[in-house]
Amino acid sequence: MTEKSVMTDQAVMMDDAMAAYVRRREEVLDRVRRTLIASLDLRRAPDEIDPDTVLFGTGLGLDSVDAVELVISLEMEFGVKFGGDNARRRALRSVNAVVDAILKGGTE
Repeated sequence: MTEKSVMTDQAVMMDDAMAAYVRRREEVLDRVRRTLIASLDLRRAPDEIDPDTVLFGTGLGLDSVDAVELVISLEMEFGVKFGGDNARRRALRSVNAVVDAILKGGTE
């Protein structure tokens, strides 16, 4: 095998791995959006929730009670734990942050 063919094979494997990661991330994002809508009774379609939307304040406008309900729903839906106050706060900054935490297996 030549050096060029090894590099080509590695690039193909990386492309496959990246494609698999993107598919997984899109799947988790869709499930997070649906969980947000169901657990918080949001009147929006899943695709209306931008991944960069912040969950509190001017974003989705969640409050502390909403946060507790959302954490419980996400933990049940994905089988992950959002432990520790600081880690939980980071994970709940935005929709994308929630997705990142889930892909990592939670915050514990």
